[in-house]
Amino acid sequence: MSRPTADAPGDPTHHLQALARTDLPPRAPGRRRASHATGFWFVAVAFTVLMAFGTAPTPLWPLYEARDHFGATTVTVAYASMVVGAAGAFLGLGHLSDRLGRRRIIVPALLVGILASVVLIVWRDLPGLIAGRVLNGVGLGLMASTATTYLHDLHHEVRPDRTGSVLPGVVATAANLGGLASGPLVAGAVAEWLPAPLITAQVIFTLAMAVCLALVLCTPETVDLELPAARPSRFVLRPGGRRAFGAAGALGAFAFAILGLISSLGASVLHGSLHTDSHLVVGLAAFLMFGSAAAAQLVLGRLPLPRLLTVGAVVFPVGLVLCAVALQHPALWLYLVAVSLSGAGSGLLFKGGVERAGAVAEPASRAGVLAMFFVVAYLGMGLPSVLFSIALRYFAVQNAMIGFATVLSCGAVVSVVVALRDRAPGPGELPARSAHPC
Repeated sequence: MSRPTADAPGDPTHHLQALARTDLPPRAPGRRRASHATGFWFVAVAFTVLMAFGTAPTPLWPLYEARDHFGATTVTVAYASMVVGAAGAFLGLGHLSDRLGRRRIIVPALLVGILASVVLIVWRDLPGLIAGRVLNGVGLGLMASTATTYLHDLHHEVRPDRTGSVLPGVVATAANLGGLASGPLVAGAVAEWLPAPLITAQVIFTLAMAVCLALVLCTPETVDLELPAARPSRFVLRPGGRRAFGAAGALGAFAFAILGLISSLGASVLHGSLHTDSHLVVGLAAFLMFGSAAAAQLVLGRLPLPRLLTVGAVVFPVGLVLCAVALQHPALWLYLVAVSLSGAGSGLLFKGGVERAGAVAEPASRAGVLAMFFVVAYLGMGLPSVLFSIALRYFAVQNAMIGFATVLSCGAVVSVVVALRDRAPGPGELPARSAHPC
């Protein structure tokens, strides 16, 4: 059985660690340039930087709009281009680290990220922006599907007696969502205080990814290529698991929808409705949203699944309602509180969704099931934002946000109810019977 390699922003790494704990790959032979303990932190830094690169354009979208003369809908299409690249990487390439090795996937992920940044620097029009974002998504998908597993492997090599340690999961969550949070803040600071921000931001991330590439190349591999590689598992659910997986996928999509909206159109909302032209404030809003998602998972992530989802189903709509109120009665402080609450609720719902998806997967197919879950979640990050931008052609942003908040809130609550109703007796798992392919 292969270890699950699918991972994504906000994934519950404690759960994945428990699933993978009993099937760690043997270490690869060969000369080590760095210790496994040092390599652990090298990978964590690389994970953080590449995820930050993915969300860095959040405060820069108005500058791209002015440079290339396009509107809100094109912004969301450019943003969704990254989602398409990431989804393709999850589906087609996410399993390869079990066969080719962890470092042999992380290195190409960083190289693709560097290539994406170079494309964004030298190809200065809309096709170049979209091409760079697609490449950005591919690199992000390769990194996210491998880095958490790599961290677990490296920690196991250092502390083989501590199979229940929470450290790899905590570090992976901090790197994943912490990177997503820090990208807009860094880019916002660049746009606020440095010249030529569209170029300067890319140069900064290019140099950072190049340093991370050198660090990862010094990190030992943890997969032995001399062993025969197992064939990737199919998408197979436990009997009766279809509806539970559907609810889990819906949780991921609804949770990611608000993250995608703020990442793509947050600058336009702040500039148009709250009359805030500060790029730093735009970056701060995204930072608070992703940071709150990470904090909620780290603080409340060990709650039992029903309680976790219940808290998420309350906090998430409250944050969305406050977002709508902050636009109806413009108040920047309320908007920042609202995105923080909606981010926290999103993090909890997403974590619960991954747990349910993993629980209804046949053990030999967890990687495939989780990869499909992440594809659904990433589509939720892109498609609703495009629809929201289209709605802005016909409705004021305040009314569009009310409708958006209503749909997401109702969808999240219904998904939570279905996910909890379909739980079989036991700690969130369905009884093990014959596999049912879907």
